[in-house]
Amino acid sequence: MHTGAEYRESLRDGRQVWILGEGPIEDVTTHPLTAPLVDFYAGWYDWHRDPAWQEVLLTPPDATGERRPVVFEIPRSAEDLRRIGRAVYHVEFQSAGNVTHTPAYGGVIALGIVDAVKTLGLARDRVAAAEAYRDLVAREGRFITFAAGVLPPGDRFRAPEDRQVVHVVRETDGGIIVRGMVGNHTATPFLHDVFVGGGTRSQVLDQRVWFSVPVNAPGVRVVARKASVRHPNRFLSPLSSRFDELDAQLWFDDVFIPWERVFAYREEVPERPPMPTWEMIATWLYWQQQLAWLAHADFTLGLALAVADTLGLGALGPGAAPEVVEQLVDLIIDVETVRSCVTAAELDPIITPAGYAAPNILHLAPGKIYHLQHRQRMTDILRNLAGQAGVLCPADTDLADPRMAEGLELAFGGGGYTALQRAALMQLVSDHIASALDGREAAFELHCNGGVMGWRNRIQRWFARYNELANGVLSVLDVEMPTINLEHLREIPMLRRTWANVIHPGSPAVGGQTGRTPS
Repeated sequence: MHTGAEYRESLRDGRQVWILGEGPIEDVTTHPLTAPLVDFYAGWYDWHRDPAWQEVLLTPPDATGERRPVVFEIPRSAEDLRRIGRAVYHVEFQSAGNVTHTPAYGGVIALGIVDAVKTLGLARDRVAAAEAYRDLVAREGRFITFAAGVLPPGDRFRAPEDRQVVHVVRETDGGIIVRGMVGNHTATPFLHDVFVGGGTRSQVLDQRVWFSVPVNAPGVRVVARKASVRHPNRFLSPLSSRFDELDAQLWFDDVFIPWERVFAYREEVPERPPMPTWEMIATWLYWQQQLAWLAHADFTLGLALAVADTLGLGALGPGAAPEVVEQLVDLIIDVETVRSCVTAAELDPIITPAGYAAPNILHLAPGKIYHLQHRQRMTDILRNLAGQAGVLCPADTDLADPRMAEGLELAFGGGGYTALQRAALMQLVSDHIASALDGREAAFELHCNGGVMGWRNRIQRWFARYNELANGVLSVLDVEMPTINLEHLREIPMLRRTWANVIHPGSPAVGGQTGRTPS
């Protein structure tokens, strides 16, 4: 697998990156808006060679003594999922859950491609291409993400054949030529490849294509969102100065894709998956996203505990303040509820038709919904505990200025903490719950995968015990009862976001753009 230095060098490849509001980025490894995250990703590669991380990130030694990165192993059991999940979570915690996409994310994307082409029964050359690509990703630690075919906003007002959605413009002996736009996907300026997997239910056959493309391929442009506003002093922005992933669109201007990177073409993916509680490719991605959100919640709880001690709230001593303890217990309940759902999903996995272990999303879904419904309350608890200290807190430069140092030490020092120590923690709290980066993360969570309504819809479709439970309660009666069949509950329409399937006036309905797949 790449070293951190090799990863860093691999990004100096002529890629075209444009950050909205900033302009072109000539070198993502040195530009101040992108270099800090390059450092984090380079660290991810190097942690695999660090003895302090190896028990978490590497497999146990095999018969030859070799240890491999856990996240690129093929999961076939609950134990495998638990091991991968542990590695993902511990990395996510280092960024407070803000860096949701690491090369580990690409590992399950590549596995999902193999699983999908096998499950759909595609041609052997497609299966061989997918397997070879997964092996490449695992061998090199190649960093990839998933573009689910989300339409650019302007396409909502165009007929299907006129949309800018990615499509094939012609075939050659060596591959296909694609044109169009796709988004929204995350961490794109820092990737090696993007897997484009949308449009598979489009009525336009040339829009039905799955492929992987290098970010630096000729004709590819990365158009990233504006960077999260942050103070240039890292002491004041300890998270947002380092962990802004930069979601993006990809623009394709007649880009060549060789056949060995084309995994499906003109295929029709069924509206419903072959199994009721599983979504091809996306299943593993939902799980890793939830692990990142769990890390974010744990970080919130950790900050609350540290703040309670730092501000002398008495929460951890014999003179405990009941109202503080009450709020801390609320946070613990929130965190452990989500953790229980993740654990259940790993311990009670689905075995896909291709034979791979996938987390059981029927267990993940309640955790997703709970987190979305309680995230703001968790933030409010931490804000309440921090109080004025979380708002009015000095910078390290203020404390170093002789004109302010003595007064600030009197104001913020004491209780076993210097003013600098207390200020450092409070700036971390502020950046975690009151920054532009936190606003981006909260907004992305609320719409990612369809939000609360999308997850409620999945539970409605996937819950498998409608008939079992309804008929089970009737069985305790002494009166003979008719058999109940509630399978139709799966198909009753629920409220959903109206923009997701906007149809151009006068055009036939076009499926496949529901906004429910992950970035």
